[in-house]
Amino acid sequence: MAKLPILMYHKVSDSESEGLTISALKLEAQLQYLSEKGYRSYHLSELMDLQKLPSKKSVVITFDDGYVSQLEYAVPLLEKYGLKATFFIPLKYMGATDAWNEPSFPLLSSEQLKSLDPSLVELGYHSFAHQKYTELSLSEIEEDTQKAFEAASNNELPLTATLAYPYGKFPRKNPEKEAFCNHLREKQFVYGLRIGNRINQFPFKNPFEINRIDVKGEFSLRKFKRKLKFGKFF
Repeated sequence: MAKLPILMYHKVSDSESEGLTISALKLEAQLQYLSEKGYRSYHLSELMDLQKLPSKKSVVITFDDGYVSQLEYAVPLLEKYGLKATFFIPLKYMGATDAWNEPSFPLLSSEQLKSLDPSLVELGYHSFAHQKYTELSLSEIEEDTQKAFEAASNNELPLTATLAYPYGKFPRKNPEKEAFCNHLREKQFVYGLRIGNRINQFPFKNPFEINRIDVKGEFSLRKFKRKLKFGKFF
């Protein structure tokens, strides 16, 4: 089984770099490192048809919440360094702001999302209302998923069968966990992504508990390299 780190980013800034916000300068240094070291990036949808990774150095790059700053800063850098990414979208808030944060920042509209080059950026689900699944009943989760599907359909957005759990939260104990996973299967999701900060083995042992590395804005390039290689052990 091959190692597969999955990186998680959020907002990109022209200067600020702390917490869930990374500066364009630091993001470029990280993407440049991946490119220069020969990492091959994948869309999550590409992995669905693979039993083995064709590259010894593989990575998946993800961005949550669909910030306008991702279009402004991240997309040009992905194009510059020949890398792909998956953007996870909370569909209720398209064209609005991230109302769950203070201060809030603008999010991409459906038209902006549709303008993205699909060979560069694919779109995935980040729920409808960006609520923690651990604080919702199964019926509320089902309702949220249905609203997400309807929003994607109404806006003619080509979202893949991948779901990044808001805040990385999902039911951990049965029977809630089993019911949640059954719901994902019934809705034909292929992958569900948590946080976890661990390096995945591919093929995935549990496709609904895929780990992502939370890349913090304050990380030095040296720490980024260690996280890329070891995950949460550093």
